[in-house]
Order: sequence, then structure tokens, then C-alpha cells
Amino acid sequence: MIEKHIVLEDIDPVVFYGVGNAHLQMLRALYPKLRIVARDNVMRIMGDEEQMAAFEDSSEKLRQHVVRFNTLTEEDILDIVKGKRTREQVPDGVVVYSTSGRPIKARSENQQRLIDAYQENDMVFAVGPAGTGKTYLSIALAVKALKDKTAKKIILSRPAVEAGEKLGFLPGDMKDKIDPYLQPLYDALEDMIPQVKLQDMMEKHQIQIAPLAFMRGRTLSDAVVILDEAQNTTPAQIRMFLTRMGWNTKMIIIGDMTQIDLPHSQKSGLIEALHILNNVEGIGVVNLNGKDIVRHKLVTRIVNAYENYDKEYKNNESINKD
Repeated sequence: MIEKHIVLEDIDPVVFYGVGNAHLQMLRALYPKLRIVARDNVMRIMGDEEQMAAFEDSSEKLRQHVVRFNTLTEEDILDIVKGKRTREQVPDGVVVYSTSGRPIKARSENQQRLIDAYQENDMVFAVGPAGTGKTYLSIALAVKALKDKTAKKIILSRPAVEAGEKLGFLPGDMKDKIDPYLQPLYDALEDMIPQVKLQDMMEKHQIQIAPLAFMRGRTLSDAVVILDEAQNTTPAQIRMFLTRMGWNTKMIIIGDMTQIDLPHSQKSGLIEALHILNNVEGIGVVNLNGKDIVRHKLVTRIVNAYENYDKEYKNNESINKD
């Protein structure tokens, strides 16, 4: 009798083992000459040498399947173990799969432009109103880079600027005060990476989420770096952020010009950066609009109503000045 240990890397072992270890029980039935003991992400295999070799091959294919699709079913197990045809490649257009197995891909023409711009440039500006999928799709691209090992880490940041509320009045220490500003980033990550795996990656600093102020002095290499809510940066802040870029790094800068929460006397760093960097080689700019909104249909109507109001207000202001 021989014994081997198999480590399930880059996946949540709970997905592999199944609810109540149902998948593990199925594998034990499919390989009756083996004793399979699992603890955390390590499987201890004992038994027949020939079946062990077959099990090693199947378990690696199953692991790769979970990495690609974030899910595993009994049908998938049977197809892979029996050598039948199964989903070996991610279909065209799919960036990654959510934790529920839902394909995440572009849902509009401009969202596809964002994906294309990311592939063609090292730095991309994605600008558009709420609900156009800028942040969610950008994080999906970053997660894909981590899964494909084209990047070693994801760094997500945003400025801690109050939208009517005062940061100092929030309870708790600095982390407690800042976390609410970073919650949209956590939400997107939790939809794409199983909770246990996400926690592990954050503890190992493979995924880092930090306020913009924490970026000063760093050189960000081998990473996908995303700056969300960039319209709320000052010119000095965004300049500092953009110059953090290191080797083998891609940056995505996300902003919504209709939601600037800076004081009226303060110029938005995003507006200035887009003007200064407009024709710089290696930088892509993608403008999304109301047609790209993928939230509730009412969001599109709200955005359009506010845009019409802003235009009317500016026209009236111009007439009054004359």
C-alpha cells in the first residue's frame, strides 16, 4: 500500500468536497480501492497504485475545473472521472465565473470596449454613470489575471471622501471608519471568489484593499491596480496614484463625473488627468453612458432625468448671466 498527499491549491476546498462532503463520498465510491481522507485543502490518499495514479489525474482536472468555473457538480465529476467530454475551455466573451457559476462578461458594447482597452493598454480610464458595471467588470478582469497568474496580486483603492456624511462621526478605529467606503469592492470580490478563499488571499496580501492615502510611497509591481471613485481625487492625489505604477502592472481608473463629492472650490483630479493624458500612448479611455446601465431599469431613468436637469440648469444659468 502506498500513500500520497494532494494539495488543492487556488480553490475553496468546500466547493471541491461538496456540501456535506457529497463530492468526496462520490469520489470514494468511484475509487473503491483507495482510502481518501480530507482535511482543509489536503487530501491523504492510500491504496492501490494504479487507482491512485488515475485519481491524481482526475483530481487535478477537477481542481482546474473549479478554478475556471467556481463550481463543481456531480455530473462534472462523472464526466471528468469517466473521461467524457466536459467544459474544458471558458466560452468566448466570459471573463470569469461568479461563485454561483454565473458567467461574468460584457453586457453592452461599451463594456466590451472596456475589456478590449484593458487587453490593449497598461492603463485604462473607465468613466460613466452609476450602474454601468465599471467597477464590477474591472474587478472581474483583475480576478481573471490572478487566476491566469498574469498578475501576482490585486490592489483596490478609493478615496475616503464623504458624500454628505462626516468620516469623523463614524464609530470605531480607522479601519472601521474606512471600511464602509470600500464595501462596494468587497461586494464584487465576494461575488467572484469563495469566502474562505477570499479571506485567505487577503491574509496573504494577494488581494489588498486600501484607501488612496495608503498608496503614497509604494511601487506597485506585478499587479492589477484599480482606483475606484477617481472623480473624488484631487489633482495631487491622482498624480501620486498614477506614478505608483511598476513593472508588469495594469491600472484601471474608474470614475463618475456626475458624483463628484469634493468641495466646490476643489478641482477633480480625474477631469484634469483625462485632459492631460488624453493622447498618451499606452493609455485607453472608455466612456460609458446610460445605454450601458445593467442595474434595475429605473436606474437608467433616474440617470437620464438628472442629466436632463443638469443641462436645463446650466442653460438657465447661462441665460441669467447674459
